[in-house]
Amino acid sequence: MKEIEESIEPLDEMVAGILPAIRMLLSNEPNRPAKIALFRNDASISRLCKDAQSFEEASATLSPDVALYFKSRCLFVERSRTKKEAIADFREKLAQFQKDNDVDPTIILLKGLGMIFVGDDYRAAMDSFKFLVSSFKFQEPETINLKPETCNLKPETINLKLKNKIIVVTGGAQGFGGGIAERMMSLGVNLVVADLNEEAGMKMVEKLNASAIRNRAVFIRVDVSNAESVQRLMTETVKHFGGLDAFISNAGILRAGGLDEMTPETFDLMTKVNYAGYFLCAKYASEVLKLQAKYKPGYFTDIIQINSKSGLTGSNRNFAYAGGKFGGIGLTQSFALELMPFGIKVNSVCPGNFFDGPLWSEPETGLFVQYLRAGKVPGAKTVDDVKAHYEAQVPAKRGCTVDDVMKAILYVIDQEYETGQAVPVTGGQNMLN
Repeated sequence: MKEIEESIEPLDEMVAGILPAIRMLLSNEPNRPAKIALFRNDASISRLCKDAQSFEEASATLSPDVALYFKSRCLFVERSRTKKEAIADFREKLAQFQKDNDVDPTIILLKGLGMIFVGDDYRAAMDSFKFLVSSFKFQEPETINLKPETCNLKPETINLKLKNKIIVVTGGAQGFGGGIAERMMSLGVNLVVADLNEEAGMKMVEKLNASAIRNRAVFIRVDVSNAESVQRLMTETVKHFGGLDAFISNAGILRAGGLDEMTPETFDLMTKVNYAGYFLCAKYASEVLKLQAKYKPGYFTDIIQINSKSGLTGSNRNFAYAGGKFGGIGLTQSFALELMPFGIKVNSVCPGNFFDGPLWSEPETGLFVQYLRAGKVPGAKTVDDVKAHYEAQVPAKRGCTVDDVMKAILYVIDQEYETGQAVPVTGGQNMLN
């Protein structure tokens, strides 16, 4: 008996490996967004999921209104030793449940694992969770205040193509990534802000959730250069929302300097974050996306690298950054060939210089200061001289903005035909050839 128990996969690994499949199997209506599936496994819920009899005995005390709310009984799935067995068992039981009840289950109990609360959007799934909490008088493990239905956002601001999608943005706590996160949230996305800076990340999701309607933002700390950290990011994303629709690999670092100044340690660090980090994000995100594709053929998803104009042409005294970005486009093209059979589009978006962001304008460590100190702009005596030099190189005579980049991201997600591209957003500074 002990050998059988030890052969069962760990909880997190099991949940991450079956929840995206369950989400897709429950999202079978054409031309409608995929559903949201929240996973919960606190102590109170674990007691109900011990076995089918435990839940039947507890649910016998529920009022008829509760039973009606949950569309008949909840669906109970025995725990299997492997993810493949668990998915097959769920698929079989789902078909029988649909036949008996003519609806999909709202709550799914996974024996020994926890509960899945399913809804057409995040709010609906959370309402099911809260309803069960109040019915069984659980101690709710977290307080989540969702805004009332009425809000100040205009209906036309909600992008129907993005509504209810689950999107991860690395480096999403501030700067360019923070701007992308804010705009994604306003378009109805369920968002994971993934960043190494926990304080900034928590502040960002608090700000985002203040304007949420039926969507939700969560913060998950990640170090994109660490494989275990990226794996955990994907596991936690799946547990929060049920799957993934787009992964935006935005996190990166920049240390300017020529051959004389650049140390091997700094070069290794930049390569590890900017190049290897993208590989790790694509590797573990694609595992979730491929699983979803298996159970919902024809469902398109995205991996998007926020690259740079430095990935399109060399950058003087900035070779470590440019080299990593050049390599990133090579990864994008190669990933695209491998993943398109699964409906996973892989593209890079290559912004021009974001002059107004902290990367450039931070007074102590920004690029304007770094380039001034490194003598990258001949004759420049002040930060303003450096900025004027770079603005003059852009035919549009200005830096790139978050809105410029968002238009490229939205195009990449919207279309279903193009993959493996490096989309320039440079105001004409870099042109395709």
